[in-house]
Formats: sequence, structure tokens, C-alpha cells
Amino acid sequence: MKKIYTMALGLGLLLFSCSEDYLNVDPMTDVLESNFYRTVADAEMALVGCYDGYQRTSSNGNLAFYVTSEVLSDNTYGGTGSTDGRGYQALDRFDPSQSPADNNLFNGTWSDYYAGIFRCNKLLSKLDGVNFESKPEARVRIEGETRFLRALMYFDLVRLFEKVPLLTAPTTDNVPQASPAEIYKQIAEDLKFAAANIPADAYPKANAAQNDGRVTSYAAKALLARVYLFYTGYYGVDDLGVTKAEVLAGLEDVVASNEFGLLTEYKALWPASSYVPAANNTLDRSGYAGEGNKETVFAQKFNNTQDYNGNVDGNRWLVMMGMRNTNWSPYGKGWGACTVEPKLVAAFDSDDKRKSASIIDIAGESITGFDVKGQREYTGYSNKKYTPTALPDGSSNTGGSNDFQISQDQDFVVIRYADVLLMAAEMGSPNAQTYYDAVRTRAGLSSRAVTQANILEERRLEFAFEGLRYWDLLRQGLSTAASTLAETQDVLSAGVADQVVIKEADITKTRGFMQIPTTQITLSNGVLVQNNGWN
Repeated sequence: MKKIYTMALGLGLLLFSCSEDYLNVDPMTDVLESNFYRTVADAEMALVGCYDGYQRTSSNGNLAFYVTSEVLSDNTYGGTGSTDGRGYQALDRFDPSQSPADNNLFNGTWSDYYAGIFRCNKLLSKLDGVNFESKPEARVRIEGETRFLRALMYFDLVRLFEKVPLLTAPTTDNVPQASPAEIYKQIAEDLKFAAANIPADAYPKANAAQNDGRVTSYAAKALLARVYLFYTGYYGVDDLGVTKAEVLAGLEDVVASNEFGLLTEYKALWPASSYVPAANNTLDRSGYAGEGNKETVFAQKFNNTQDYNGNVDGNRWLVMMGMRNTNWSPYGKGWGACTVEPKLVAAFDSDDKRKSASIIDIAGESITGFDVKGQREYTGYSNKKYTPTALPDGSSNTGGSNDFQISQDQDFVVIRYADVLLMAAEMGSPNAQTYYDAVRTRAGLSSRAVTQANILEERRLEFAFEGLRYWDLLRQGLSTAASTLAETQDVLSAGVADQVVIKEADITKTRGFMQIPTTQITLSNGVLVQNNGWN
């Protein structure tokens, strides 16, 4: 599946390029529309352009949804370099005074997401003009995949900013923000369509080498559950147009499909957790299950073909998570973002196999040469799941141009099978205890009672550094999230004593949402309204 993005990149840009206006929805070239969107092959190629649009929300080098989710959580602090700007501290502390000039942290993110949504809307608007006579079944499958991608991008946007413009067709209009209810209902509608219309056998897991990264009906059912849990939890209403019983039934369908399963070894899910430095300047990768393993329900795919000449395929945020300027094979250097909170480290049971698979313990692993003076908010711990890797001689373990900044290609696993099991348990499956115990047994832990509190704690440990924790907190209610996130912690910045102070009141006044980019508000002529707490 990885090479599919590269093949369609040029055409995707040609057909779907967008200008830098308010919503990035104005196509630069309409001329090719007169001879495109005619055949099934055209529609398939345009669909690949939509996948590329989603990939670019991370590969364009702007502030990624994943990094934001981790900075906001109680998994990590902002970190980065001791002489860098304090934008990540403004996010971590929900406090714009940490970096008053950083009122456009999300401008590129906003543009990338609306460019991706534009691609989806353009394809959906053209489907009726495509001749599907040779493959009539392709019509609804293509629509289903496209609507899933649009739903996923809107789900990211609405969680970040809450009130955003809702566009379901290509337009250059200055569209005001929609209510959260409107946006979530559109997301649910898109996901229900995808779940019902993408054939179950369209992309079998047995053929993951070709299919991994494509949207399946199972991915749509799993994402719908995540949407349902967040919306009903945060807003306290159940009006999405889908019932709890229907959502749970979708999760049970994923389980019953036998397409997915838990890996035997938790560390096999992650490259840096399973790679072992070997002779001849190599890494023993035999412990890594690889991309396309049976636990991945949906992943955002990346290639190492990123460069500085227009190819945008790499995982650009991965370098942010690496230890600051420190290669210690198999761990590769990066920019030191998201230093790990000590209270997360302490939350793991001593027998929990997930601890060593998730966290780099800099002192415990006898890592030398760490750039303490270059690191902000040093805690002694770093993220092991998503971090660059390095060869024994300290050189970058990447392909492409072998540039550690832009050639990273580790996929981001958006949905894992373990998440399906724990969501089903949380929603009251008759098999809740079995599902819950399966996750704990893999971690080397004994059975425990299935309660809401226990499941949420299990999610914290199972999905540490996977971009889920903050949203799991927020869906428990703003007051719960704010009180959990608030803390005072001693750290080191530039090698000297420092403190991270996160105040409950700062979180509460933002209602947990982020700052809409000032540039976008200006371009909208004031049609967009800033979120509370960020003025």
C-alpha cells in the first residue's frame, strides 16, 4: 500500500491543488476536469489523491494532530529544545501567555486538513458523472472510502477546535462555523455509509502487503465507536442518529470477522521497542511484527521518499519525538518534544510488559551522551513507540534520502484491535470480561473486574503515546480532564531546575479546545470566532 501514494502524488496535486485562502478550497486548475472523472480508473486515481490528502495532514511538516494530542495529555510535557520557542508549552499548559506571538500554531494544520477535505468533496461531487458500467460495485466502495477519510479529518478538526466550517461540497464561499452537533452528525453519517457499503472482502487482511492502509468496513465501524464515545461523553447527549446498540454491534462485527487479533508480544508492535543492535552495523528486526500486522485495523501510511523538492510522503512529526540530538541505537535522534511525565511511568505495574515497550528510560537503559543542556523539561524518560531509529554507528535508519528529519516512514496506527476490544467492553459487550482480560493477559497481568474506571485506566496504559489519552480524559467531562491534567512537576531545562505548572483554571476556560489560527480569522473577515481562553 505504501507505494500507492507515490504513484498518485503528481496527479493528486494537479487535480486537487488548493490556494492559501481562508479554507484552502479554491482549485488552481479546473481545465483537466473536462477530461477526467469519466472512468472507474479515474475515480480510483482520484481516491488515491484523497488518501494522499489525508497523509499530508501529517507529512507536510505542520503541527500534527498526533503531536498535539500527546502534548495536551498527561502522558507528556511539551519538551523540545531549551532554546526553542515555547509554542508547545502554550499548548501543554493551555496558556497563550507562554508564547504570546504563537497565535498561528495551527495555521498549516488547518490548511492541510481543509485541503484534504476539499479533495474528498471534489471526488464525491464527480461520482455521478463517472461511468461505472464495467464495475458497478466500485461506485459505493469508492464513495465509502472517500467519506471515511472526510469523516476522519473532520473528527480531528472538531476535536481540536470544536466549531469549524462544515463543507460537504467544493466551495470558495466564506462559510461560518457549524455547531458541534451538525459536524458530528455528518461524521456519523459518513461512517455509517462507509461501514454499510465497503464490501467486507474488499481489502482482506491476508493481503495486507497490498491492502494495508485502505479503509475497510471494519475500520469504519471502529471509528464510529470512537466518535460515539467522545461525542456522547463530552456533550452528554445521544443524538448522532446511531444507537449505542448499533455501535456495539459494529464492534462485535470487527471481532467476529476474524480478520484481526492481538499480537503475542506487545513490543512487536513498535520498531524501536523490538529492534536490537547487531553486528556489521545492522539492526536485528526479527522481533518486529511489521506493518500490516494482524492488530492494525487502520493506519496512516508513510514512505521515506520525502525530500525538499515537492515529494511529501514521510512521517514528518516522528523526528519531533526523538531524544534531543542523541543517537543511542536502536533509538535515533530527534528534537526532544513530548518528554514523558513521571506519573505515567509510576502508573505501570512492575510486571506490565507495556512499560518497557512504551518508554525509553534514559538512566535505566544506561544511555550516555544525552543532550541534557539542549533539552527542555527533561524528566529522564522518552517515547519509545514513536521515535526515530538509528544504526549502531549512530547513523539514521531510514531510506530515501536518509535524512533523519524528513525520511522517517513509520506508519501511525490510527486504530488497533486492542482498542476495538476495550471499546466493546466499555460499551457493555456480553464478552466484556473476555475482551478486557485478553488485553491484560498480553501485558502479563492478571484478570481484574470490568468497571468503567478500570477500563479507562487500562486504556491509559495500553495506548500510552498513541494519541488517545487526552481525548479519553476529555470525554469523561471537562472537570475530570482539567483536574487530572493539572499539576506541578520539577524538571530540568537546559540542565537547570525548572517547573512545569499546569493550572486547572486554564484548561477549564478553554473547554479543552485549541486556538483557531489568527490568520484564518483574519482571512474570513471575522466570520470565524476565536475559542474561549485563547483571545
